Amino acid sequence: MPFLKIPIPFSRVAVIGTGLIGGSFALALRKHFPEITIIGFDRPEAAQRALARGAVQEIASDVTSTVRDADLVYIALPIAGILEVLPTIAVVAKPEALVTDAGGTKAVVSREATKHFSSGARFLGGHPIAGKEISGVENADENLFWGSRYALIGNESDADPRITAFAAILTTIGATPVWCDAETHDWAVGVASHLPQLLAVALASVVRDETDETGLPLALAGPGLRDMLRLAGSPYGLWRDIAHTNSGNISRALDRLTQAVEHLRTNLTSKELEKEFSAANEVYRSLPKRE
Repeated sequence: MPFLKIPIPFSRVAVIGTGLIGGSFALALRKHFPEITIIGFDRPEAAQRALARGAVQEIASDVTSTVRDADLVYIALPIAGILEVLPTIAVVAKPEALVTDAGGTKAVVSREATKHFSSGARFLGGHPIAGKEISGVENADENLFWGSRYALIGNESDADPRITAFAAILTTIGATPVWCDAETHDWAVGVASHLPQLLAVALASVVRDETDETGLPLALAGPGLRDMLRLAGSPYGLWRDIAHTNSGNISRALDRLTQAVEHLRTNLTSKELEKEFSAANEVYRSLPKRE
């Protein structure tokens, strides 16, 4: 993976939330921009693990001291946590700083940010389309974003040098920025991300309820079921806020899934099933591949 030399106006980066995503972003910065100093804030034990892992060089005891001197503030908390810290960050961040988040839904975060970032520091909503079903900085990976998409809320033509620099950082650590508005983002991830997660949970529930005292049918499960249920290992703490803040889009996606399942049920022995398989194969082949 090439080291791309570009001018970056961020000499000090604050990472608030040093788990899987925040830790991976910090590790990617350490790899590609070793001149940047990274300070982290999290629960004391989590922050200490990030320091020991080498994701951050310093840790702070509160949000204010974390953010005060930072040129870039990266918020990698559950959505409720993002909403809680935004007012404080808007007050204490340097006027020339860029503040961005990594939350899985964007409309509610964007509305809150608009209320607090009317002047001074600039806010940019973001969402890395990357992750794992396991959390914590011990599972962080400097290459987590490589080959992934990264949603940015706004317009690619924005000439603010802070925005341009952050997009360049994303490109350098291997992500492809995708620009859209907050509502479009939430609709899209409702179908492409949140629906698969809930489908995995529902499938796991069916398998659990059908498994009897002999261990069947789970005892005959192959790698296909494990592939399908990988997302079922995701922590509820992360998905609770997503479900609460994108319930309309998720509900609509579940309705569409119900319709699709009913269509399959009524065509199990008809030629229509072959057409559905063919269409599904085409969608699968169109999915972006990780490099």
